[in-house]
Amino acid sequence: MDKESDNQNRTTMRRREFLSSAAIPVAAALVSPALLAQSSRSSTATRQDKIRVGLIGAGANARSVQIPGFQRIPECEIVAVANRSLESSQRVADQFNIPRAYANWQALLEDDDIDAVLIGTWPYMHRNITLAALNSSKHVLCQARMANNAAQAHEMLAASRRYPDLVCQLVPTSATYAIDRVLQRLLAEAYVGEVLSVDVRRVQRRFADFGGELDWRHDREFSGYNVLNIGSTYESMLRWFGSGNRIMAMSKIHVQNRRNATGELQAVSMPDHLDVLYELDNGAQVHMKFSETSGLSSGNHTWIFGTEGTIHVDGSRNVFVGRRGDMELAELANPREQQAFYRVEEEFINAIRGVEEITMTTFETGVQYMEWTEAVHHSSESGAAVNLPLTL
Repeated sequence: MDKESDNQNRTTMRRREFLSSAAIPVAAALVSPALLAQSSRSSTATRQDKIRVGLIGAGANARSVQIPGFQRIPECEIVAVANRSLESSQRVADQFNIPRAYANWQALLEDDDIDAVLIGTWPYMHRNITLAALNSSKHVLCQARMANNAAQAHEMLAASRRYPDLVCQLVPTSATYAIDRVLQRLLAEAYVGEVLSVDVRRVQRRFADFGGELDWRHDREFSGYNVLNIGSTYESMLRWFGSGNRIMAMSKIHVQNRRNATGELQAVSMPDHLDVLYELDNGAQVHMKFSETSGLSSGNHTWIFGTEGTIHVDGSRNVFVGRRGDMELAELANPREQQAFYRVEEEFINAIRGVEEITMTTFETGVQYMEWTEAVHHSSESGAAVNLPLTL
């Protein structure tokens, strides 16, 4: 074997070893509906009765995504809802023809007619409701992010393992579905050779909103350690690269006061600008920038640099590639029919019926992004590097 071939084989092997610990599947988004139908017909574990779902929290995402998603599935029905008050619960019930409205989530969990729950509250409630739902023998689909901190996420994971017959799933981030498959393929094929560095920017192209409205995401009590959209971005990158380890971060609160619901100025406890540097398992460095104070910036992008090639994803999720010897990048075809797509509710119900396993997103993956998110916080607060996994 000549030296060039040997080097190429070694690069491919290193890349395969790197990906072997990284390959968090996108199967939930990729399974053919026809294949699922065939599995459903042939499985002896299929339940004949409809899965009865209760909603705990019915905010914008639940109303626009999860409720329609469940209602499209013949094998399930939404039978109850508990929102912030009985009045708001009844409004949702009336809008979506849901039979029962409850004044609080505790009352909904006492309903023995309910098989599974969607938890659509703010993250600070996810741990308590998940543990209570499992204790009530109900399957759990929980909105991301998983919890307020890594300790709560570990409690949720431990509880899910105490109830192996109950399905537990987190709603995955779908922001990168359009590019997940093509990036995974390129990396698996070692298109760039050995990955050397990654540059990710996720910014809002607006100027600092001094005195603007206080959102729950600006309050650590409700939002936990998740700054801006760092948790969902890291979840996507887990699909491409696997987990990171050594983390360094710096953060800033540019808009230090915002107006609450009564119009009074209230101190902001969450950064609105953040830079993160961390390492992948193969030693490649990843730089990430998040901001909601970057007026007129060039917007979002992803760059993956390797020994033999480069991958660039622009703000519209178009993919451009080039290899050593090329003069410039060229756009790579990414047909819609080959892209991943959102089918979370279907996967959840199929898992309960015994015809599919949860792949996006498991509680195990949720713990990974919660630990990473908390490590970013600790590093930005201390000024020191933080290693994963965390010591809790």
